[in-house]
Amino acid sequence: MTDSRYKRKHRRPGKARLVKVGQEAGTLAHIGAVRTDAPSLALIEYNDTDYRQTGLEAVNESRTQPPLENGVQWLNVYGLQNPSVLEEIGRRYKLHPLVVEDMLNTQQRPKVEDYGDYLFIVTRTFGLNGDGELDSDQISIVLGRDFVLSVQERPTGRFEALRERLRTGKGQARKYGPDYLAYALLDAVVDYYFITLDRFADQTDQLDDMLLAGMPIDGGALHRIRGLKLDALELRRAMWPLREAINTLVRGDHDLVQDNTRIFLRDVYDHATQLIESLDLLRDLISDMVELYQSNQSNRLNREMRFLTVVSTLFMPLTFIVGVYGMNFEFMPELHWRYGYFLVWSVMIGIAMVMGWVFWRRRWL
Repeated sequence: MTDSRYKRKHRRPGKARLVKVGQEAGTLAHIGAVRTDAPSLALIEYNDTDYRQTGLEAVNESRTQPPLENGVQWLNVYGLQNPSVLEEIGRRYKLHPLVVEDMLNTQQRPKVEDYGDYLFIVTRTFGLNGDGELDSDQISIVLGRDFVLSVQERPTGRFEALRERLRTGKGQARKYGPDYLAYALLDAVVDYYFITLDRFADQTDQLDDMLLAGMPIDGGALHRIRGLKLDALELRRAMWPLREAINTLVRGDHDLVQDNTRIFLRDVYDHATQLIESLDLLRDLISDMVELYQSNQSNRLNREMRFLTVVSTLFMPLTFIVGVYGMNFEFMPELHWRYGYFLVWSVMIGIAMVMGWVFWRRRWL
């Protein structure tokens, strides 16, 4: 784990908002990283019999096409770096300026806001990049009476399966209204959490196994554990409000959400609850890893101290013998004995061997 990642994780969430300090509410400014070269728009229109997909240069191009009878419009936007694009979309669909402002701010927490003629939904999607680091994107959804807007920071592929079902007419999506489409988008977001959480659990289990085996860990064990704790916290900060947002759609009295769609939303709510429970188990495991690491460090220190103590104990009698015969007394009979030198060596080696055998039997060596 690199130091730059820790700096990124410890950034204050509201620091990027400093660019808007002192500005009027509703002022449009992009807050967050630029993740596409240029914004792109795609319009999908469908009903139970027809399907039409069009790439747009500007949202006003949608006015040149005759709408499908009893059809649903789904306008998807990639890229937020050009506020004028979303400003134009806001005028086209009569969105409140605060809605467009929140779309441009990629640090929103998941939520649902009722604006009467439409619902504004914010959610986040997570994934692990090639380096195994957690990466997130904000997705904004507007549910209207005959349209759905989805605004994403970049193409993530989360909704490709849904587009394919709409194109081929498989499933129920084309039989229902825009509220079902909004449900399908939320369901795709929540389903991908399972994939992310599964990969995150693999990382956690791998590190836990390495700690149990006492294996060396690249980047340092504490740094890796700290990184996992921060990732778990970031996931939790997104999952909890997402579940509450889904619960608002299930239990609210919005006339934009039909009763049959609420049944499907309850299923998404159950999935979100399962995700939170799984994440809480992982957070407990990560917390236990800190104690396991400290225990391993303490055991390693104890083994080193035991080895040093054994070595010191081995040399204590030898030092005593050498010290006795190193005294400069005149009358020491052994000093003038022919075999005194060899006897002292034999005694010291014998003592060392006996003590070493005792320590080995007691498994101190």
